[in-house]
Amino acid sequence: MKLPRRVPWASITELDQVCAAIFADENDSESKTFAINRLAAWKAITSLPHAIESTLSILVVINQDNCSNTSSLVLRQSYAAAVIRLVNGLVDPLQFGVYARSIAAIAAQLGLPPWLVELRHAATHEDLPSLEVLREAARQSMSWLLHNYWLPTLDPSTAPQPEAAPLRPLEPILKEYKSLLKLTTRDASLNKQYKQEINNVFKVVEKWIAEATVAANVASGELGWDQGDDDESRREARERWALEVFSDVLIEKGGLVPLSKKKRVCPTDSFCPPKASVQIWTPLLANVQALHPSFPSILANRTLSHLLATSAKVVQNNVSPDPSYDMCLSRWIFWVIDKWDSESDEDVRSDVVASLLTALRPGSEHLIHVKNNLNALLSALCAGSPQLSSALAALQPTAQISSLNWTAQDISVMTDRLNVLLSVVTENESLPTGGAVEEEAMVDVTPGWRILDNSCWKPCAIGVPCAAVYR
Repeated sequence: MKLPRRVPWASITELDQVCAAIFADENDSESKTFAINRLAAWKAITSLPHAIESTLSILVVINQDNCSNTSSLVLRQSYAAAVIRLVNGLVDPLQFGVYARSIAAIAAQLGLPPWLVELRHAATHEDLPSLEVLREAARQSMSWLLHNYWLPTLDPSTAPQPEAAPLRPLEPILKEYKSLLKLTTRDASLNKQYKQEINNVFKVVEKWIAEATVAANVASGELGWDQGDDDESRREARERWALEVFSDVLIEKGGLVPLSKKKRVCPTDSFCPPKASVQIWTPLLANVQALHPSFPSILANRTLSHLLATSAKVVQNNVSPDPSYDMCLSRWIFWVIDKWDSESDEDVRSDVVASLLTALRPGSEHLIHVKNNLNALLSALCAGSPQLSSALAALQPTAQISSLNWTAQDISVMTDRLNVLLSVVTENESLPTGGAVEEEAMVDVTPGWRILDNSCWKPCAIGVPCAAVYR
């Protein structure tokens, strides 16, 4: 839920009035002057969204161009400055990650006309564009602002749902990385030769995560117009979504888990994935974790969700199960948690254990191999924590003893327990009145054990002992 934000207009009607003054008639200089004065007054009250700030900058230049004899050079510089501020203000807030992306790439995701980006580059680094070109850039900029900010703000229900540009496939990037790491793991002498190429793949992966973060921003309809206190939390949510998509690709067959079943042989001395897979993927996972501390938690939880959904997918799609694939996934969950749980702000181990206990509750249905994997993962995670081990032991179902195997000693123990319960009832014979428990509701206590039918149970207040409970 978005937090309330401060806006300079008193009502949406006032905003509509200013919008009409700006865009209704291009030749109405009085309306343009009114809009400029109103926007300037708003700016004196509070900071404006970047869209309104850019509208004001361009509108001032257009008004100067129509109403005065300003020199051509001054107009060119003013137009260029307004367009540069528009493009930079849109792109800079979306520069996620440690590696800067090109302005053209981010602008393309926002749907900004590419030629405006080129004009921005020319006005900044090359000869100043001509006045005619800059006037056309101002007109297209105002049109883009009208359809991407003003109209959706005035009537969000009629605004078209923004569609993020499709992300470029991640699989070829991971395939290239896996090929390089296979070479260096087989021959350590090649590490120096391929070090730069591997680092380049790290950069490409990080830029892909940044692209996915921007795509989440565009898909949600937020282009960074509103800079509020919850902006950082929204950014973290977009980044989390990007890391979830990245994790989903990693856990597909051919990623963390090899395609060949012969390569899924796991070590017997520890609950870890295949050693060859660990050697290949550890550098990439460590690099992503260093830049995104929440990545281990996201990867572990997404893998666990995929593992828990295996049974349903197999039944629904009539797909044959793949026990070795599921086994490798469960071991990757343990490996990620065991390696990075101590460095995370969240207790990922406890969260995953809680999810496993919920999934393995009595009555849950899973394929036999999936249930075995989950139980093995649960035992491995709890083995490293005395607190979790004691909790797991307390929650484990006790073995049921058949009545045919009862001995006189078992009956004696039950009798002793019954006597203790009866003594508690005797000590609480005087119960408080006032509607807590009526005397008619009490049932006479008779020594011995017997099965009670439903007619013997009487309602009583919580916390008040009832004789029927002790039968």
